[in-house]
Amino acid sequence: MTAEQRLAAVDLFEQGIGHKAVSSRLNAGEHAVRGLEKRFRIWGRAALESKPTNQVYSFEFKLAVVRQFLDGEATLMELAQRHRLSSPNLLRTWVRTYREQGEDGLRPKAKGRPKTASGAEAGGPTELEKLRRENQRLQAENAYLKKVRALRNQPPR
Repeated sequence: MTAEQRLAAVDLFEQGIGHKAVSSRLNAGEHAVRGLEKRFRIWGRAALESKPTNQVYSFEFKLAVVRQFLDGEATLMELAQRHRLSSPNLLRTWVRTYREQGEDGLRPKAKGRPKTASGAEAGGPTELEKLRRENQRLQAENAYLKKVRALRNQPPR
């Protein structure tokens, strides 16, 4: 949707017109208009403003809101409005994650590539493992050379 379409859509929402009618009037995608309507119900005209960064929520906050939903205290939309979440879809994602992974799924994840320590502490090969691998390589090389020698010493057919 263009900025003009979003502004016109919010004007129509304020008049009490639903997303299907707004979508057809503005010749805009119904899915996009429905998402804008949901944000409008939470934020009002502020739904037109773009946020510069993503909001980060604490583990305790996410867990409390998910439990409120699972206990039947309110619907996704009501909780999103009450807690000023950007969208009910955010809460829906938290609920799905909680159901699949439990409380640990709501904990913050480390960003970026994991750091590695040096040597055996990082799970690297120990000296004994290195020697065993070298021994295997040398045994394979020796067996290969014996096979080549045996093939050279065979009489021609």
